[in-house]
Amino acid sequence: MTDLTTLLEVGGPLVALGGGAAYARTKYPAVYWSTVGLPISVVRLLGSYGSVMEACGLTVAPSRWRALAVKATTRREVRPVPPRRGIIRPTSTGLRLRLRLAPGQEPADVAASAERLRHAWGVHAVYVTPVKPGVIELRLVGFDVLRRVRMPRKRDAGLLRVPVALREDATPFVRDYRTIPHQLTLGATRSGKSMYLRHLITGLARQPVALVGIDCKRGVELAPFADRLSALATDPEQAAELLPVLVKEMEDRYDLIKARQNIAPGTPVEEITSDIWGLPESERPVPVVVFVDEVAELFLVTTKKDEERRDEMVTQLIRLAQLGRAAGIYLEVCGQRFGAELGKGATMLRAQLTGRVCHRVNDEASAKMALGDIAPEAVAAACAIAPERPGLAVAGDTSGGWSRIRTPCLSLGDAARICQESAHLVPDVPALKPFRPDVPDAPAGSVEIPTPAVQPLPATD
Repeated sequence: MTDLTTLLEVGGPLVALGGGAAYARTKYPAVYWSTVGLPISVVRLLGSYGSVMEACGLTVAPSRWRALAVKATTRREVRPVPPRRGIIRPTSTGLRLRLRLAPGQEPADVAASAERLRHAWGVHAVYVTPVKPGVIELRLVGFDVLRRVRMPRKRDAGLLRVPVALREDATPFVRDYRTIPHQLTLGATRSGKSMYLRHLITGLARQPVALVGIDCKRGVELAPFADRLSALATDPEQAAELLPVLVKEMEDRYDLIKARQNIAPGTPVEEITSDIWGLPESERPVPVVVFVDEVAELFLVTTKKDEERRDEMVTQLIRLAQLGRAAGIYLEVCGQRFGAELGKGATMLRAQLTGRVCHRVNDEASAKMALGDIAPEAVAAACAIAPERPGLAVAGDTSGGWSRIRTPCLSLGDAARICQESAHLVPDVPALKPFRPDVPDAPAGSVEIPTPAVQPLPATD
C-alpha cells in the first residue's frame, strides 16, 4: 500500500505534467515553446554546437597561432574550429543567434546544412540570413507559425506599407507599394485570396491614400468597403469609363512633375525630382491604389464591340502599370488565372506586375503564370498548398526570392467596420468624384453585412 501511495504521489504529477505539455504542444504551440521547447533547444544547441558543426562540415582548420598555442598549453590534438557563435536571443517563436564565418566560408555553406541543423537541435525550421560580410544570422523557428497565425505586435508600418501576412520564418510580410508598385495575386475559389485583399484594404484605409476598386463581379468583393473607396466600378462598362480617368489623372501628375523640372539656376539639388515623392508636401497629390478583382472579367468578350472596349481597357491598364509608379498610382491585380489565353495584352500586363502572390490554384499552369517567370522553384511550393489551409500562399518578386506566407483571419464585417470608421480619411480627388460609390446612411458604428448562404472557411485552423 505504501509503494502504491508513493507511486501515485510521484507518478501522478509527472503524468499530469506530461499530458499538459502534450496538450499545449498541440493546441498552444507558442506556450509550449516558451515553457518547454525553448529551454530544451538552448541546452541542445550549447551542448552540441561544436560537434554538430563538425558533422555538417562547417568547421575549418585553426590558424597557425591557435594550433601552436593549443599544443603548447594542453598538448592535445588540434581540432577544427566551428564559426564563432554570438549571444543566443530567444523570441516568442524561436531563437536567433549570429555566427561569424571562418575564412573561406560563405552563407550558402550554412544554408545547405539548415535541414541538418534543424534535426540536430530539435526545432521546426532553420533560416539563414546574411547580415554583413562574414556574419550571418541563424533564425531558429520552434513550431509551425503558419498553422495558427499571430501577427507580431511590433509592425514596421508606414505610408503605403501594410503588414498583411506572416512569413514561415515568423517575420511579417509587408506589402510595400513604394518598393514594389504593382502586384499580381492569384488564387482559386476559397483559397484565401479575398482575405489577403481585405487586409490590404483595411491597412491602407487608415492612411491618406485614395482607394479605387474595379470589381466586375457586381461588386460582391469590394462593395462592403464602399465607405472608404474613392471610386468603384462594378461592371466592365463602368470600368471602361473609370480607367481613362485614371490615365488622365496620371498624365496630369506627370505635367506637374515636368513643371517642377523647369529648373531655374540656383535650384537646390533636393528640389529636382522625377516622381511625386520629390515634390513639396503642399503640392504632392495623394497616392492612388487601384484594386482590380477578378481581372479575367475585363478580358472576356462576347461581341465585336466588347472586343474593342476590352482592347482599350487593357491598353489603359498597361499604361498605368508602365508609368503609374512615378505618378503615385499603384495596381493590385487579383484573379483565379491570368495567362495569354485571356487575350491580347495579358502577357504584357503581367510582365509589368513586379510582385507575385500565389494562393492555392487549380492547376500547375496557373502557378507557372504567377511564379514561373520570376522564381521557377516556387511553382512546386505553390502546387503543394492544401485546401485545408486557406490563406496560405507563396510570395515572390522579380529578385528571384520567395517565401511561404499566410494571412490571419479577418471577417468581412470587421473589415467593413474599419472602412466605415476611416471614411473621413477619403481624400479629395476631383477627377474621381463622379465614380464615388453611393453609401446608404447607417447608424454610427453599425455595419450590416448580409450572411452568406455558405459560411466561408477561416484563414487559419
